[in-house]
Amino acid sequence: MTVLQAIVLAIVEGLTEFLPVSSTGHMIITEGIMGMESTPFVKAFTVMIQFGAILSVLVLYWKRFFRFPVAPRAIGKGRRAEFLSRFDLYWKLLIALLPAVVMGFLFDDWVDRMLGSVWIVAVVLFLGGVFMLFVDKLFAASDKEHVSYSNALVVGLFQCLSIFLPGLSRSMATIVGGQQQKLSRKAAAEFSFFLAVPTMLGATLLKAYKLYQEGGVEIFREHMTVLILGNAVAFLVALAAIRFFIGFLTRYGFKAFGYYRIFAGGLIIILMLSGVSLSI
Repeated sequence: MTVLQAIVLAIVEGLTEFLPVSSTGHMIITEGIMGMESTPFVKAFTVMIQFGAILSVLVLYWKRFFRFPVAPRAIGKGRRAEFLSRFDLYWKLLIALLPAVVMGFLFDDWVDRMLGSVWIVAVVLFLGGVFMLFVDKLFAASDKEHVSYSNALVVGLFQCLSIFLPGLSRSMATIVGGQQQKLSRKAAAEFSFFLAVPTMLGATLLKAYKLYQEGGVEIFREHMTVLILGNAVAFLVALAAIRFFIGFLTRYGFKAFGYYRIFAGGLIIILMLSGVSLSI
């Protein structure tokens, strides 16, 4: 992998990871256009640069992510109630994360096979776009900002859909899950960003461990420059993408992203029918 290829992939990752457009689908298109061979390191790189995107969430929302207030309703109800209240956000993220952990553990091999099918990614990307043209009408606008524990669990179950249907987009699945729970667009999007932190961190560490098993410390030494550069670029681009997305989604909804998904999914299908070799 060249430095230029690493920068381009990192830009694509930063732009698409938190938008409901499927970062996987865009990585496929980008690698195909650049004629990149799908080596074990390239596969690992596209996952490991998610760490930079994670940092963008922590930087933008650090006041909320690292705040440990005790809710007024918990004061005076004992240390246990105050402890649970202080880490309220983290308990909700844990509840939302558990379904994906369980499903990923039980169906790991099946998920890998699904992820290896470019056709599935392309078709899901396209059909997901069609769905997004109507999603704003399916869920009435709401001003609910508080995420309950039951809301978090349902959002976590929706996240599982993105595991079993590569190309769906983790962001799309969790935001739609939040809106199905009557959360406002902004609240649903922000909880999706928060949930991305443990989800993507786990995926990044797992991929790094597998890469270490295959190539040992030497493979990291050989590619350390592009890994650092890729994460730095993904971090900066994701910062801008998140700021843009929150404002755009709150004002205009999902329809524009639906049209874009239809275009991107259709492009992958056309490229493959034209004989262009694309792989994940």
